[in-house]
Amino acid sequence: MAKEILNDRKAVEEVELKAGNGMTALVLSILFTLVAVAVFVFGILMVEGVQSETGEVIIAANSTLGALLAVVGALFGFVVGPMLFVGLKTLKPNEAFVLTLFGRYYGTLKGAGFFWTNPFAIPMNPAAGKVATSSGAMGVVDGPAPNVLKAAMKNDAMMRENKRISLKAMTLNNERQKINDRLGNPIIIGIVVIWRVVNTAKAVFSVDNFKEFLSIQCDSALRDIVSLYPYDSTDDNEKSLRVSSHEIAESLRSEIQSKVEVAGLEIVEARITHLSYSQEIAAAMLQRQQASAIVDARQMIVEGAVGMVEMALAKLSENDIVQLDEERKAAMVSNLLVVLCGNKDAQPVVNSGSLY
Repeated sequence: MAKEILNDRKAVEEVELKAGNGMTALVLSILFTLVAVAVFVFGILMVEGVQSETGEVIIAANSTLGALLAVVGALFGFVVGPMLFVGLKTLKPNEAFVLTLFGRYYGTLKGAGFFWTNPFAIPMNPAAGKVATSSGAMGVVDGPAPNVLKAAMKNDAMMRENKRISLKAMTLNNERQKINDRLGNPIIIGIVVIWRVVNTAKAVFSVDNFKEFLSIQCDSALRDIVSLYPYDSTDDNEKSLRVSSHEIAESLRSEIQSKVEVAGLEIVEARITHLSYSQEIAAAMLQRQQASAIVDARQMIVEGAVGMVEMALAKLSENDIVQLDEERKAAMVSNLLVVLCGNKDAQPVVNSGSLY
C-alpha cells in the first residue's frame, strides 16, 4: 500500500501552461463588458420605445426583443464580463501559479508578466499564509484569544491573496536539537538548509504542506547523519563532526534530498551552523580537551628540551670547552631538563668552588 501511494506521488508531473496575453485580454474584456452593458440599456429602452418631443420614433417598441436583449446584455455585462477579469494574473520573476480546474490539475503558470487563463482555474498553494508559532514551527499561534483571532484573520487574508509559489532559493533554519553522536555523547547541533521548488505539481499535490514536510525531514535526516559520526576523534583518518564539516554537510544534503524528492524540492546546500556538547557533559568534555592539550604541549616541550640538551653537550665536546665525565653529564642533563621543562623560572645557584 505504501509503495502504491509513493508511486502515485511520483506520477505527478509538472505541466507548463501556455496562457494568453493579459493586456490584450484586459482590453477585450473591457470592450466586451461595455458592449454588453450597451445592449442591456438598449433592450430596456426597446421594451417601451423611445420617441422624440416631436413624436418621431427613435427606438421602436418591441417588448419581446427588448426583453431578450436586456436579459442577454445583463447576463454578459454583469456575469460573464466580470468573470473574464478573474482570469487575469500577474507573476513576478521566479514565481509560479499551480492551477486546478474542477478538482483536476490544470497546469503551472510560470514566467514574469501579465497573463490571462481560464477564469475557473483556481491557484493552489497549501503552504501560503501559515502562521508561525513561538517555537518556529507552522501552526496555530500561542497566546491569548484576541491574539489568536487576529492571527487567524491575518492568516485567512494571506491565504486568499498569496497563492503564488516561490521558485527562489530559500533558507530553512530549524531550531537546535539535542542528538547523541556515534559514541552516545549528547550534543547540541543546528543546521541551515538552502532549498527551492523545482516541481510545483509535486510540491502542491504530493504532500500536504511542502514547507512543513521539508522541516520534518531535515530533523529526521540530521538525526540519522549525526548518529553515524563521533563529535571528535583522535584518529586523523576517522571522520568526525568537528573536523570533517564539509564531508558531513555533503552527506546531510544527500540524505535530505533523498527524503524530499517526492515533494519536488531541490536541496542546494546544507551546513552545520552550531555544534557543541550538551550542558550536562560540557564541563567534563572541556576538562578532557584541556588534559589532551596539556599532554600534547608537554610532549612538544620535552622533545624540544631533549634536542637542546643534545646540542649543548655536542657543542661543549666539539669546542673542547670542558671535559665532563658521565656523572657530571647526567647532572648537567638533569639541570637543563629542569630549567627547560619547568613551569616556573629557575633560580640559578652559583658555584664558587671547584667543579670537582
